[in-house]
Amino acid sequence: GKKEESQWWTRFQDFPLDGKAVRYIAIGAAGMASAFVYFYFRKTGVQISWKDFVHHFLSRGLVDHLEVVNKQYVKVIPAQGNYLWFNIGSIDSFERNLEMAQLEVGLDSSHKVPVYYTTESDGTLLHSVLPTLLLVGFLLFTMRHGPMAGGRGGRGQGNPFSMSESKAKVIKDISSVRFKDVAGCEEAKQEILELVNFLKNPRQYQDLGAKIPKGAVLSGPPGTGKTLLAKATAGEANVPFITVSGSEFQEMFVGVGPARVRDMFAKARKNAPCILFIDEIDAVGRRRGRGNTGNQSEQENTLNQLLVEMDGFNSSTNVVVLAGTNRADILDPALMRPGRFDRHIYIGPPDIKGRVSVFKVHLKPLKLDSSIEVDALARKLAALTPGFTGADIANVCNEAALIAARYLNQHINTKHFEQAVERVIGGLEKKTQVLQLPEKTTVAYHEAGHAVVGWFLEHADPLLKVSIVPRGKGLGYAQYLPKEQYLFTQEQLFDRMCMMLGGRVAEQVFFHRITTGSAYAQVVEFGMNEAVGQVSFDLPQQGTIITEKPFSEPTAQLIDQEVRSLIDAAFQRTLQLVTKKKEMVDKVAKRLLEKEILDKADMLELLGPRPFHEKSSYEEFVEGLGEFEEDTSLPEGLKNWNKNKGDEKHPQNQQNKSALYL
Repeated sequence: GKKEESQWWTRFQDFPLDGKAVRYIAIGAAGMASAFVYFYFRKTGVQISWKDFVHHFLSRGLVDHLEVVNKQYVKVIPAQGNYLWFNIGSIDSFERNLEMAQLEVGLDSSHKVPVYYTTESDGTLLHSVLPTLLLVGFLLFTMRHGPMAGGRGGRGQGNPFSMSESKAKVIKDISSVRFKDVAGCEEAKQEILELVNFLKNPRQYQDLGAKIPKGAVLSGPPGTGKTLLAKATAGEANVPFITVSGSEFQEMFVGVGPARVRDMFAKARKNAPCILFIDEIDAVGRRRGRGNTGNQSEQENTLNQLLVEMDGFNSSTNVVVLAGTNRADILDPALMRPGRFDRHIYIGPPDIKGRVSVFKVHLKPLKLDSSIEVDALARKLAALTPGFTGADIANVCNEAALIAARYLNQHINTKHFEQAVERVIGGLEKKTQVLQLPEKTTVAYHEAGHAVVGWFLEHADPLLKVSIVPRGKGLGYAQYLPKEQYLFTQEQLFDRMCMMLGGRVAEQVFFHRITTGSAYAQVVEFGMNEAVGQVSFDLPQQGTIITEKPFSEPTAQLIDQEVRSLIDAAFQRTLQLVTKKKEMVDKVAKRLLEKEILDKADMLELLGPRPFHEKSSYEEFVEGLGEFEEDTSLPEGLKNWNKNKGDEKHPQNQQNKSALYL
């Protein structure tokens, strides 16, 4: 209908065409249409035989003249009507036969039929050439309007060699992200602030003989704020900010990567002093020497050019290079050495104080209930989310707003945030997934086993909630509150293993597969086993291809034996505890079957107070760590980082420099 027609026209208007291209397309379409009309609608004659030609046309004097076309067939042009035609073998035989036929019918030399020789095209040539013409036209159009065009009006328009131009973009529009929007990584923020301050106030450092750092690598897990910190730098640096992705150096053509690196640094030197940000640099900076494929060789050439540009004969002292990566361990050592990337800035998940700061940033634009105090809510949520990154926290706040909107609430309250935390940790709640009573009973006793074992083990994490409503891939769900801990004892890991085995022991089946991870880590990686000794072997990361083990086969057998004995010991200890607390497991399971969800108050009612002290509030977690809030103070030399000290006495110069930088 009309709607589909309007959508088609809208899509056509979005196609990148200029006036000249439209004219070319119109001329080509008109030419092809004319050729089609000519060959399709032209009049074609009727085929006859030689005998019919002689007896019905030549003998009766109806032939005006003959046309021999392409030496293949003859057109019989009558005095009236459409032409006829017949095939011939050769010109010589046709001429002899025509001469004899005219003598037989009694035509004298003055009345003989005139014969003309012509050449015509039957369209086969056009049919053979047309695909080639269409292909060439498409390639020319792609070069002018596609990725190889080098931008409209650019120096590479229509030139295939313009692919060597860098894809780096100079940020002209001021970013809306500011340093105040980046929280939870104050140390990393100060490092970046110092680089910006060096570009704006170089005398402060040069008077002491200091040199500006050539670059800094921002590394850490995904979602911790590396790219966000770069965006904030672009928003507040007041110097040109150039950004590029590491994958944009790789193309199917050989030599494009190094050429783009050269062009990128030429653009940076032209805009110096400036900041160059390479996101996901591991795409181009991967360690050399592994494999000898063509793609690997091209990547090494690109990396070599990057090394030369950063610290070589053509290096510039006014270009600061920032790079972001999740895999700093695979970067080439030559790229990571001082002189290229002088600073290695690790941005990990924020601690509990950092999470409070991040929550405050993301709670600010939300429409909260009037009874909620933002500081108190941020502290409570920070205590509930150990190990969360900045991206996880932003997701929690957004999920809370979505949940409130789902039920048409006018404001977001604390309950919505708690549901959002459960949604992010455990997955989507599947209330529609119906379990049969035997399955539901099994799940209830499984979760009750986890809860009771963890309740009576000193080093197990505090329990917040247990549910038999399916979430994500699991049929049950238990939410714990693990404390932030960086050093673990053997007893603490053993208690955690027992808690994990609690569900399986409660069902009296084999131990759960996930426990082997902790057991292998103790024996192989942590060196917590007397038989294996104080030796640490790196465990393979998920998705890594294992070609050989870092230990011998006898050591592997010893590790398997020790892991098996460790799990057996944990299983026996858990079995004794579940047998001793069998009545409590039964009570918790029956209450779960009745209510489906139990919180901490229900557990206190069923099991009594936990026999060990546990931390659950923000104040308890930060006790003994100094201030309750994150320290966001700046050193004396960075307090005026966003002001040009040399221009404070000359406002006019400051205005001119700002205009030049922007």
